[in-house]
Amino acid sequence: MPEWGRAMQQMYAIRTDPRIDAVAVPENLRVGLMVAEQRKRCSAIGCHARFFNFAFGQSPFPVPPGLVTSLKREATLGHYTEAAGTEELREAVAGFYARHFGVRAEPERVVVGNGSKELIYIIFSMMEATAVIPSPAWIGYAPIIKLLGKEYRTLPPRPERGYRLDPADLRAVLAAHPAERHILIFNNPNNPTGALYTKPELEAIAAICREYGCLVIADEIYALTTYEFERFTSMGTVYPEGTFVTGGLSKDRSAAGYRLGTCILPEDCPEELVTDFTKVAATMYTSASTPVQYAAITAYAEDPAIEEYMRTARAVHGIICRYMSKAVSTIDGVMTTVPEGGFYFLADFNLLADDLKQYGVTRSNDLSTALLAHPHHVATIGGDAVMLPQDRFGIRVACVDYDGRRALDLYREERPTTSLDRTAFVHEVAPLMVDGVGAMRRFVEEVRKEAR
Repeated sequence: MPEWGRAMQQMYAIRTDPRIDAVAVPENLRVGLMVAEQRKRCSAIGCHARFFNFAFGQSPFPVPPGLVTSLKREATLGHYTEAAGTEELREAVAGFYARHFGVRAEPERVVVGNGSKELIYIIFSMMEATAVIPSPAWIGYAPIIKLLGKEYRTLPPRPERGYRLDPADLRAVLAAHPAERHILIFNNPNNPTGALYTKPELEAIAAICREYGCLVIADEIYALTTYEFERFTSMGTVYPEGTFVTGGLSKDRSAAGYRLGTCILPEDCPEELVTDFTKVAATMYTSASTPVQYAAITAYAEDPAIEEYMRTARAVHGIICRYMSKAVSTIDGVMTTVPEGGFYFLADFNLLADDLKQYGVTRSNDLSTALLAHPHHVATIGGDAVMLPQDRFGIRVACVDYDGRRALDLYREERPTTSLDRTAFVHEVAPLMVDGVGAMRRFVEEVRKEAR
């Protein structure tokens, strides 16, 4: 190629920011879609292989009918709204948080966006602070921070505490860097462990944050999936002056595709913060979908049908996820966290570490790959995806691979009240997930056999 050709090629070459190389397609989405495609192909050719999808977690239930009706009614709205969201929706969100969580929030401190992930991205983009992330963690936090070119520190996993944040670890990190500003990302109930923090635990964390001036992003997207909801406490009531509380419609109202999230800014925050947040939101997405915003007023209003829906949905989540956690814990050498909210738990394979290494699973990242391989076909995520160190063998198990509409109907027809009833319910509505536990068990048996 002539020199001028090379020069032109170099001039017009498409180049991406090196920070893009630090992130990948989220593992849960990649693996979940791969399993769906394999099931489709297998069905088309009549093969008998089965694939167990514990990787991709989204509510399996249909969107509440009242919310669907509202969206249809508002579908003709084609105008933009204020970047922070319509005044009516922000008032509804403020009232909702006051009723359910005791969080005080004037509508002026409420911002609406295209899902809580985008709002968390905005918070990190605005703050001159180093992020603090407890391990294990939701798959999305680290990529957001890496994409922004920000710094973060990880708190070590504590299996002896059920993988719950240890306040002593938080204090150690903040004390070691007293000149730096920090912001803690705190997910409660937790994805991937299902852990629920008590009010005294939150108060201990808040006291340390106050002492060191550490802000908190309280990712409470699973709050209303807490199985015994009366046990949930919002960080927004314990540390209101330093907490951004995020939530949305995707988990408890099963409207993930609506892409509507909310953020309540810290109490008594300066007006400049509200202005800056709105300014960044307007720059990124102008405003959230107008029809979805007006429809969402129904989701945040005092609506008995919506309340019944959320109670029933979290009851079903609790029955199925607790059953699955207990079932996996009966596999020799595997321990599990006990979920108290959401639809995940963590399966800990560290008692099998030596056997796994002889089997060829030498790093945490290798475990989910080995489980997915033929003939096991068990799709999970672990390792880097959930911010586990490479010497910690653990996987996140999502408990949502079943017909949610049928599960809600069966629960309403005859509520399971005994242990036997609940077991029968799970076997009836989620047989593929039950069989998936058997596939995990066979994997462990194969690992042990190879190690002998």
